[in-house]
Amino acid sequence: MEPVLVTERLVLRQFTAADVDGLLDLDGDTAVMRFISRQTRSRAEIEAEVLPRFLGYYARYRDFGHWAADTRDNGEFIGWFGLRPVVATGAAMVDWVDAPLPAHTASLGYRLRRLAWGRGYATEGSRALVRRAFTELGVEEIVATTMTVNARSRAVMQKAGLRYARTVYLDWPDPVDGYEHGDVEYRLSRDAWLAAAGRAAGPGGHGRTRQPPATAPTPARGTGPARRRPPPRCPR
Repeated sequence: MEPVLVTERLVLRQFTAADVDGLLDLDGDTAVMRFISRQTRSRAEIEAEVLPRFLGYYARYRDFGHWAADTRDNGEFIGWFGLRPVVATGAAMVDWVDAPLPAHTASLGYRLRRLAWGRGYATEGSRALVRRAFTELGVEEIVATTMTVNARSRAVMQKAGLRYARTVYLDWPDPVDGYEHGDVEYRLSRDAWLAAAGRAAGPGGHGRTRQPPATAPTPARGTGPARRRPPPRCPR
C-alpha cells in the first residue's frame, strides 16, 4: 500500500485490519486517554467501533481521514494523525459535522502512544498535514480543539501555526478532570500560513517559494477532533 504522506521520520498510511493491536495499545492506555475520556477502550470496541469508523472514512473521502503513523526507521506504529472536513458554524468545534467536498475547513487531530511522547512527532506530523491541506487539498482554514488544561497539545497547535481563537464551556456526561476550565479552539487560515512562511500564492492558488519551518520537538499526548464528545457522538 502506498503511503499517504512521508515526513522526515514518519510514514502516514491507511489503517488496515492488522492495526487492532496497535490501536488497543493506544486507546487502552489511561495516560493517552487522560484528556479524552475516563474510560479506555477494549479490543471489542476497537474491532467493532474505532477501526470500522476509520476504514469507513476512506470510502467517503479520498484525501481526508485518520491515518496510521509509523516510524520510518523501524516501521513501529506510534499512533495516528487526522484531517476531517467540517462545516464551520458558531457552535463549539466538537459539534461541527462532516462537510461535503470540496472542503473549506478541515479539523486537525492526532493521538500518539506514550513511547512517542516528547520526540517532536506530533509537531512534525501536524505541520506536514497543514502543509498538505493548504497546498494540495484546497483547504482555506485548519482548526483544532483540546482541553484548556492540555498545555502540551496546545503547544503543538501553536508550533503547527494555529493560533488561539476562543474558549468554550460544554456540559459533558462524564467529564474528565479539568473540564471546568473549558475547551480551547485554535485556527489557522491559508493566508496567514502563507504570510508567516513568506510564501507567495502561485497562479493556481498554491503557496510556493520558501520551505516550511523545521520540525521542533515537543511532548504531546493528543488533541484535535480526536477528543471526547457527549453521546450520541463518539470520540474519534
